[in-house]
Amino acid sequence: MKPLPSVAELTVNQIAEILTEESVNSSYLQALEADPRIGVQKLIAAYYRKKDRSAAIRQQWQTMCQHEAPYWEQDKLIIGVDEAGRGPLAGPVVAAAVVLAPDTFLPGLADSKTLTPEQRTILFEQIIEKALDFAVGIVGPKEIDILNILKATQLAMGKAISGIDISYQYIFIDGNQRCPYVQTAQKTIVKGDALSVSVAAASIVAKVTRDTMMVDLDAVYPGYGFAEHKGYPTSKHLTALNQLGPSPVHRRSFAPVAALCGKEQEEREQHYFRQGRRGTSG
Repeated sequence: MKPLPSVAELTVNQIAEILTEESVNSSYLQALEADPRIGVQKLIAAYYRKKDRSAAIRQQWQTMCQHEAPYWEQDKLIIGVDEAGRGPLAGPVVAAAVVLAPDTFLPGLADSKTLTPEQRTILFEQIIEKALDFAVGIVGPKEIDILNILKATQLAMGKAISGIDISYQYIFIDGNQRCPYVQTAQKTIVKGDALSVSVAAASIVAKVTRDTMMVDLDAVYPGYGFAEHKGYPTSKHLTALNQLGPSPVHRRSFAPVAALCGKEQEEREQHYFRQGRRGTSG
């Protein structure tokens, strides 16, 4: 690397270009700090802010690797598992399984619920590109009504895990419930999507996959606002549900939908009763 010219010889734009380099000599940074030009002072302040953010992101990543580290040190691969869609009134529950290599680095990875849709999409693409393997498991609303949401979620997790084709030695699952569909050693981690990089990656894959499905369902069943609320019981969703009645993808075992289904059944029975009474009169 050739020696940098004197700070006084450089324009503000040239200094800005130098500060985009991955590392800048500390003595050169000190010279920039002493430069009286306002533009240079703004550049050096921005440089340190970015450096602090990068250090914080790297530290966050290392902290979130604390569960994986002991296994990675023994050359063991881990599947991270999480789900999306336990609480909505409509649509499927989706689980994802992700296997990350020990040397993976995904800046900004965090619990999917704390990220914007744009951030999730960017990380989703990075995870798909960098993961050693990933898979999703989907259980639809009819199965949810038959099984209940806990068992349906566990089934979705089992499907996702079974979709992993590479050899692995351990499974990390978000929450406190193990998956009964697999025999591999499992570790449950409460709030794992914020504490484990493997689980956090799975949370993003599950969330983005399910959100995309709900946007598609919005086109099939318009009027409910699935693309906006993704099936969760928002006031807009409940209003539409009362006006339109349940769609084929609503979960009829969930209270607000069940109440409407019960009301519809009662109205049908009353209608048939009245029709019968009229048919027998006279």
